[in-house]
Amino acid sequence: MLILITGGSGSGKSEFAENLVLGLHTKPYLYIATMYPFDEECHQRIARHRNMRAEKQFDTLERYTGLKDADVSGYGTVLLECMSNLTANEMYQEGGAGDRCVEEIMAGIRRISGQCRHLVIVSNEIFSDGIDYDEETAQYQQYLGKINREAAKLADLAVEVVYSIPVIHKGSLEECGKAL
Repeated sequence: MLILITGGSGSGKSEFAENLVLGLHTKPYLYIATMYPFDEECHQRIARHRNMRAEKQFDTLERYTGLKDADVSGYGTVLLECMSNLTANEMYQEGGAGDRCVEEIMAGIRRISGQCRHLVIVSNEIFSDGIDYDEETAQYQQYLGKINREAAKLADLAVEVVYSIPVIHKGSLEECGKAL
């Protein structure tokens, strides 16, 4: 089952996603983390998050680019967080896919989805602020929007989290075996 969870910054989407994974009861759990550690503050944040996930029995795979090369076989549920980081990494990191980031990320989603029982994807909703951005940022928004749309098409369940409240756009929580 493929599950897409979106929401704005601070919406509660990550907590919702982790709780949903734990409610699926399909161990072992793998957390694919996509935040690139640019500085010491990022390293500290990553270490803190890794410790918090370990308490919930998540293994962690740091993956900044090349999602389609990840091997997640043997895991029951994979939590991929977050599409906004992965998209930026693929666009701007050396060795990233650049203008082919949408195709590369979607190939990775399809591959991972075929290797585990459940794939839960977290992405950001960054499209409703009404601000006109520079060309480069607008291109990033277009890529992330296309990834979110394509992932939603593949998803069995698509949820937007608003103020920690899940709004179901496709599928049902009951299909996941968990009503939150």
